Amino acid sequence: MQELERKLGYRFRSGALLAEALRHSSYANENKQKGEASNERLEFLGDSVLGMVVADHLFRSHPDMPEGELTRTRAALVCEESLVEVAQALGLGEYLKLGKGEEAGGGRHRPSIQADAVEAVLAAVYLDGGIGSARKIIQKFILSREVAGLTKPRDYKTCLLYTSPSPRDISGS
Repeated sequence: MQELERKLGYRFRSGALLAEALRHSSYANENKQKGEASNERLEFLGDSVLGMVVADHLFRSHPDMPEGELTRTRAALVCEESLVEVAQALGLGEYLKLGKGEEAGGGRHRPSIQADAVEAVLAAVYLDGGIGSARKIIQKFILSREVAGLTKPRDYKTCLLYTSPSPRDISGS
């Protein structure tokens, strides 16, 4: 876990929070006798922390950007593919606790599991060190992509929004 903390640039006061963030529901379900919670609740919170920090950053740093473009940029930054890239940069898959079936089925490399784990880790950092600590990690691993111009849409809905002509384009005005 110390290696993961080093990669994150954050040292947990509560190692239990980090352990929970890395505990998939398949492991928790197979080990109910231990009474350990899965990372699902942290994932829920982390999704909101991530969304808020990214939205706040975009709102403040792009005062002339219209709402639709803000939305598309945020979606590109927080989409599953982007979070999987973060998980891979951290080597997060190797730290996950998975149930036997999920492990055998390649869950360690499943994009949804990796993306969910990133959100759970962000929530753990938020709960352990506050919004400032979470913001630093989000800046380092996610918002830096915006600066690097890597905010192209990654999911088909956002791609349609990005490539669909505006009503003005269609009418020729």
